[in-house]
Amino acid sequence: MPYSRSEEIIIPTILCGGEGSRLWPLSRGEHPKQFLRVDGSTSFLQSAFLRGAGLQNISEILTVTSKNLFHKVQLELDKINTENIKTSYLLEPCARNTAAAIAAASYLVQNCYSVDAILLVLPSDQLVQDLKAFESAVQTAVNLASSGRIVTFGIQPSFPATGYGYIEAKGHEVVRFIEKPPLENAIDYLDSGNFLWNSGMFCFRAGTMLDQMKQLCPEILEGTIQSLSINPRSEAGEEFVWDLDSSKYSKVESESIDYAVMEKTEVASVVPCDIGWSDIGCWKSYGELSPKDNEGNNISGNVVIQDSKNCIVNAGDRLVGVVGLDGVIIADTPDALLVASKESAQDVKSLYKQLKDSERKESKERSTVTRPWGTYTVLEENAFHKVKRIEVVPGAKLSLQLHEYRSEHWVVVQGKAKVVNGTQEFILSPQEHTFIPAKCKHRLENIGDELLVVLEVQTGNYLGEDDIVRFEDQYGRAA
Repeated sequence: MPYSRSEEIIIPTILCGGEGSRLWPLSRGEHPKQFLRVDGSTSFLQSAFLRGAGLQNISEILTVTSKNLFHKVQLELDKINTENIKTSYLLEPCARNTAAAIAAASYLVQNCYSVDAILLVLPSDQLVQDLKAFESAVQTAVNLASSGRIVTFGIQPSFPATGYGYIEAKGHEVVRFIEKPPLENAIDYLDSGNFLWNSGMFCFRAGTMLDQMKQLCPEILEGTIQSLSINPRSEAGEEFVWDLDSSKYSKVESESIDYAVMEKTEVASVVPCDIGWSDIGCWKSYGELSPKDNEGNNISGNVVIQDSKNCIVNAGDRLVGVVGLDGVIIADTPDALLVASKESAQDVKSLYKQLKDSERKESKERSTVTRPWGTYTVLEENAFHKVKRIEVVPGAKLSLQLHEYRSEHWVVVQGKAKVVNGTQEFILSPQEHTFIPAKCKHRLENIGDELLVVLEVQTGNYLGEDDIVRFEDQYGRAA
């Protein structure tokens, strides 16, 4: 085992999953909400990491995410981990909700540290604006967790929300958990003063959670444990990565920690807090992150608006013009546009499901796609050709690969590229190019100190991203 410590420690544990359904088209299946920027620079995921990193007595930060998102998550956290806090990753081969994720994290922490190690579970897609109040709430939760309680954080409600679960509380005592209520019930809860929003954040000793899961959801716990090897595959530096076995983990019941444990356990406690919390669960709440103009419009990006009020307009670089609208959501991206009424904000999830069920690529990924080596952006595409802008970070390289059905033409725009093209290996500088025929092994590498930018023109009878055979890959993707 990589660690052996018995003293009391705190492990912030970030849950980083999700589909990106409620904030489509800004979020997608491979670019869910936690990767969106809160203030134009920091993502929800990065904010969660920094929130955990700012606490006292933490030993490392553990992130539970999917195998598909791993390198994207790793790149996001590496950008802001300036203090070189020890980071570890637990990778799910498929989504099995929060009960299985927390079971795996708890078992891992118990075995790498001790039964007394404390997990602070932080969803990666929430916003917390009052960090001092958050730190105070965490300290209270840690004290309760040290005495054998499983603690949830209850948010002081500011309006009768119907999209959140509620907790009826007496001090730190949990009276009951309540599912998302109808409006009339939510109004009563707000008026009573005894109800809190269920934040989805938790604090507990690893041993306490495992003991409760053994009693309350033993099948989930046992199936998860069987899926997890305690021996990690090491990454660079201080990072460790654990994998869950796909064939075993896929059989674990998909259930929330609220239903599997919290609603049944006799050791639940709650910390009431007012920390500037929001889970940004739909376009209506996301839009409110932007300031309102004099007509109540929340605007971000390149927008010109006239004679409109109470609208949410989220644009990128492309100009979006709005005239004569009231209470409308407009979200523009390079490859998809959403227009909806504010009252239908929660229904965007069902639209996303329709796109996903129809296997529309717009449900899965954006026009700019992140890879371990950098990004690519699709600039133009039809049945027989595709144009991409490829950006490779210094020191990174694509896999040694070939394509069965397409040829590629590379033109270097910026930086210095080392190219493998069949049996040849050579250097390309800006304005230089090379042609790679189908079935030819090739590789692109950035050997310079600046970003490598390449324009790639693909031609052929099939241009799908799955037309790739990898022979060597430093990111573990080779067959």
